Amino acid sequence: MRERIRNNELLKKVVSPEEAAALIKDDMNIATSGFTPSGYPKAVPLALAKRVETSGEKLKINLLTGASVGDELDGALSRAGVIAKRYPYQTNESLRLAINSGEVLYSDIHLSHMAQQVRYGFYGKIDIAIIEAVAITEDGHIIPSTSVGNSPTFVQEAEKVIVEVNTGQPLELEGIHDIYIPEDPPNRQPIPIIKADDRIGTTYIPCGVDKIEAVVITDIKDNVRPLAPIDEISERMAGHLIEFLENEVAHGRLPKNLLPLQSGVGSVANAVLGGLVKSNFENLDFYSEVIQDSVFDLIDADKIRIASGTSLTPSENGLIRFYRNINRYRGKIILRPQEISNNPEVARRLGSIAMNTAIEVDIYGNVNSTNIMGSRMMNGIGGSGDFARNAFLTVFLTQSTAKNGDISTIVPMVSHVDHTEHDIDVIVTEQGVADLRALAPRERAKVIIENCAHPDYKPLLWDYFNRAVKQTGKHTPHILQEAFSWHVRFLETGTMKIKK
Repeated sequence: MRERIRNNELLKKVVSPEEAAALIKDDMNIATSGFTPSGYPKAVPLALAKRVETSGEKLKINLLTGASVGDELDGALSRAGVIAKRYPYQTNESLRLAINSGEVLYSDIHLSHMAQQVRYGFYGKIDIAIIEAVAITEDGHIIPSTSVGNSPTFVQEAEKVIVEVNTGQPLELEGIHDIYIPEDPPNRQPIPIIKADDRIGTTYIPCGVDKIEAVVITDIKDNVRPLAPIDEISERMAGHLIEFLENEVAHGRLPKNLLPLQSGVGSVANAVLGGLVKSNFENLDFYSEVIQDSVFDLIDADKIRIASGTSLTPSENGLIRFYRNINRYRGKIILRPQEISNNPEVARRLGSIAMNTAIEVDIYGNVNSTNIMGSRMMNGIGGSGDFARNAFLTVFLTQSTAKNGDISTIVPMVSHVDHTEHDIDVIVTEQGVADLRALAPRERAKVIIENCAHPDYKPLLWDYFNRAVKQTGKHTPHILQEAFSWHVRFLETGTMKIKK
């Protein structure tokens, strides 16, 4: 264990998960490591949930993380009724149910914004930070595991720190991280990242022996999510996007190796990146949040020069693959704090190509990426907004229908707006590509309906648009009552299709 805990004083602070969980009291702000079920604490949250469930203790905490975390944290604490408020992003089913029932309050925040807001005290003091690590240095600094997220700021701001040293995470992760905390306004300096592979910080999270209250030893592995296989629809979307990018290169608007790629989390994003493996593009840079299986594919195909993110978020098989080839992959990967991986300043400087997924898109290019039917939270905005407004090229992808074809994802008006028409350059579905650059609203509508809508819904959309133009003749033609009725129709009948 001395290889993992390299300070003798800290060896004396090793306690059980139950003893560490006893430090957590009612009404505390608890901040944890973790970003898209990766590198989050597991043993202490499980012990806390068990304590509450077995004792009947009335205990509520506000939980802050980097992004989504595994079931051992979000799920266990939700089912135990421990979470009062949650920030800033989640994907857990139990937590989602609690949010949508009103049991848990949830604040959906741009991921690059949160660390600075914590440092300025927007959330109150951080009572305890719980951080997963592969090791602790001689000076009491923390070497994180498979994600960085908001951990550096949480450690800096917390009154006390609990470190979960996870022996199930390989020590070879040491050196993969680049930890940098910017100065806050009015003293902020430019973030000195000029290229995706620039290293600007330390390989550990600064902490110190005195701040660490407890150390817990665990070997629980990340509860990673499965990625859906790349199906025909995903392949078609990837094909449309690659053809579009090839055309941009042919017209001199992009270099041959493109610009640094950003891709959101999930199966569609993974599939689209996977399509690049068979493309002619080489020497690619990846500057994003999450590093999924398709990035490993690109590394294996010698297509990628560097992959910079804030977490490793592969599937279960991808995680095994990473561990087996860790020395090869670690030379191509950098993990940074999320306020750096998602930083708008850096995205604008590098000229990112941002590729994210939408729940629905309206005919004028507004995107909903968080809410079902306008009121039921799915996951959250994540980092998509960080990149969407600041990328060189902003692309949103979605299958043209959902619910087995009963609902169109191309609608007259989105039920909730996360990304406005002003930030969107390109929409891609399996039907085709809508290039919205330099188009007025009525021009955008025609391109989106014609190129991206499913054939089953295209006549309905054309009918709505043509009547809206005729009745209003406005800059952005809408018949508001009918625009909303698309969503009402689905709520009432379970389908948007007109019954004949």
